Amino acid sequence: MIKAGGMGLLGLTMPRILQGAEKEPLEIPIAPKAKSVIFLFQWGGPSQIDILDMKPDAPKEYRSPHKQIRTSNPDIEICEHLPRLSKWMDRCTVIRTLHHTMKNHNSAGYYALTGQRPPSDDQRLRDLPDLYPAYGSVVDRLAPGTVAELPTFVSYPHVVADGSRTPGQHASFLGKKHDPLFIPRDPNSKDFRLPELSLPHGLDIDRLHHRRGLQKLIDRQSRLMDRSAEARGMDQYYDRALRMLNSERARNAFDLSKEPEWLRDRYGRTTYGQGCLLARRLAESGVKFTTVYFASSIGGRRINDGGWDTHGFDNTRMYPIVEGYHLPITDQTLPTLLEDLDQRGMLDETLVVWMGEFGRTPKINKNVSRDHWPQCYSVLLAGGGVKKGFVYGKSDKTASAPEENPVTPEDLTATIYQLLGIAPDTMIHDLQDRPVPISSGRPVWDVIS
Repeated sequence: MIKAGGMGLLGLTMPRILQGAEKEPLEIPIAPKAKSVIFLFQWGGPSQIDILDMKPDAPKEYRSPHKQIRTSNPDIEICEHLPRLSKWMDRCTVIRTLHHTMKNHNSAGYYALTGQRPPSDDQRLRDLPDLYPAYGSVVDRLAPGTVAELPTFVSYPHVVADGSRTPGQHASFLGKKHDPLFIPRDPNSKDFRLPELSLPHGLDIDRLHHRRGLQKLIDRQSRLMDRSAEARGMDQYYDRALRMLNSERARNAFDLSKEPEWLRDRYGRTTYGQGCLLARRLAESGVKFTTVYFASSIGGRRINDGGWDTHGFDNTRMYPIVEGYHLPITDQTLPTLLEDLDQRGMLDETLVVWMGEFGRTPKINKNVSRDHWPQCYSVLLAGGGVKKGFVYGKSDKTASAPEENPVTPEDLTATIYQLLGIAPDTMIHDLQDRPVPISSGRPVWDVIS
């Protein structure tokens, strides 16, 4: 108290002390290493022990029926059904000790999409406005893209849900102006295009600007923006849409027909494959954060589509499904994306994140499949300033728990923001105008090159 009083006499009052503490950065500042992020969200939860953290010496009831193969990195061995990806592991980082406690898809999905611990572990977790925004919305708020006619944040082609919409897919309390440009269309369809980027017949851009001016006048007169929380941010959202309508660069960014047929074939003529190709086009054009959802549903009882939720219900056994659907798509699309980025000189400045909301149980269940397991799972990172050919963390002998260097979703979030040049302790304001940090984690410095 004496010290505080003395400081007060010198003019250093408590509010100023607190203000100074708020402004002092908690993290070591680094120059941005990633200009853009491609976030490949594997909804449903891929199995760590069958893909990136195989345990060939584990007991039979744990050990994967898949064999592991050597890769371009002698320190990393992965699933035999990923031969193309194996050639790129000398360019990737694998974190094998990501862990949390959320066992339900909606809660774990929210955790994965925002890096913020959900208020409960509940399949019925609702998409409420007081929950945290998506990564891309935070980026749009704090470090938006520099191309005025393009959005900072784009997501497609699904809205993920488990019964109800999974939180964390939009801007939430940051306001609608920071929502992603969401594209609810299949990029693999022959007529894929964005009609929103085409003016109606007989309406030119000048007329549209005039109409927009009239709408703004009406909005101001009715004070709509003051009365409706839902409407807040719509003004900026509309203005961004107008800029895109008048931009050839924006139209070209979304035009997959400009890609050669051989490259489209190489990515794979699937929704996910063409979605990853579109993500490369967007990053190349100046979009800063793109989220590509592998599937809309968690999967479960589905065989030829859906996510990675392979419990083995209704005779839909895990291994025939992933061997015939998930792994072939992954092995075709992910290495093609890395190769394409690399050949264009973009990989070093584009961070690729491949992950789900949790892993699968190390012990095989009675249906010869695996259930939910958030206690230890793997994530793959490439480009954007992460080390090449690096493994961080070590799981135990059955991939059940971290043994060395555990990583939380908060830590992964802090790492992503740090690579983008955004200090993880930066504050944003919630609905009550209270300052909250964008991440409570610490960057995993060892994975940053």
